[in-house]
Amino acid sequence: MKKLKFVIIAQAITPALFPRSHRATELAKELAKQGHDVTLYALLGKYDYTDFSKNTGVKVKNLGKSKFGLIDSDTYSNANLCLKIFTKIFGKFIEFPSIELIPMVRRVIKREKKIDYLITIAVPFTIHWATSSLALKKYFKFWVSDCGDPFMGNHFIKHPFYFKYLEKKWCRMTDYITVPVQQAKDGYYEEFREKIKVIPQGFNFREVNLGNYIKNDIPTFAYSGVVYKGHRDPEKFLEYLASIESDFKFVVYTKSISMFENFKQRLGDKLEIRDYIPRDQLLFELSKMDFLVNIKNNSGVQQPSKLIDYYLTNRPIIEITSSFSEKDIFNQFLMGNYSNRMKIESLEDFKIENVANKFVELFYQNHNK
Repeated sequence: MKKLKFVIIAQAITPALFPRSHRATELAKELAKQGHDVTLYALLGKYDYTDFSKNTGVKVKNLGKSKFGLIDSDTYSNANLCLKIFTKIFGKFIEFPSIELIPMVRRVIKREKKIDYLITIAVPFTIHWATSSLALKKYFKFWVSDCGDPFMGNHFIKHPFYFKYLEKKWCRMTDYITVPVQQAKDGYYEEFREKIKVIPQGFNFREVNLGNYIKNDIPTFAYSGVVYKGHRDPEKFLEYLASIESDFKFVVYTKSISMFENFKQRLGDKLEIRDYIPRDQLLFELSKMDFLVNIKNNSGVQQPSKLIDYYLTNRPIIEITSSFSEKDIFNQFLMGNYSNRMKIESLEDFKIENVANKFVELFYQNHNK
């Protein structure tokens, strides 16, 4: 298998803690480990990547500096009050501020040239659209568009109808579209679904460090991730927790502070709200819980990537819905009965080695047609 020149483009990479930054970073590291020439582009911020590049063999380059409030890999945004107001009023109509990525992405692809394998990672989808605006084969041989959530088919966010023309153009021009779960295919236009390949989120199992689980004195459980009003909504679950008189501890790692803080006064010390922490630390902390809570998406085309992190902790998982019709099962969990725990999928599919191999195989499948 020959050495390929990979260019991977994302909005953010490590140390950002977003699922898509994790996707870009881990994939780049593994492809470089396999001997490929890998260049990773993102909005970098001030983080020093010298040691990262030395240890991984990945060349890290800056997409540029955002003037309009895009979050970089340091999770810094220069958005002032005027930019926030403009985004609130006009953002959905022109994809502001992510539209700023279009000239940045075009510029770096033109500069790199002679790319064997280009991987663009959304969100935001403007990274894909920027690429589809180029005379493709002039700059690269093969292009895979990697997506977490769909765009026009996203049940959480309704976009103006005219973006379908950009989406369809991009879908026509990319060689393949990769999504993390099978059900995500339904979020894309039917005429392009033959281009969609399922490649799960990849994780380096060699870097997983778990604690030694000892049953807690009181039931202790955790949730990690964002929540959405009316979609991945914890309100009814929190209402039920507030009605329980017995002791427990619910630990939440989230940026969605307000939805949980509304219940902080009623739950007191039973609810502990924490900010995000690096993934290796998060896995260690979650592995000490009695069980973990997953709030199921109302959308059938999206699945939280954190489920894989949950699986890796070896702790029982209860999946609840926004309507919280799982009271009886939850009460079993509080009593230490985990017989109705979520079924754990085969973890082999999520090993970064296997994920990277699937991306490489797409190249040879395409060139052997």
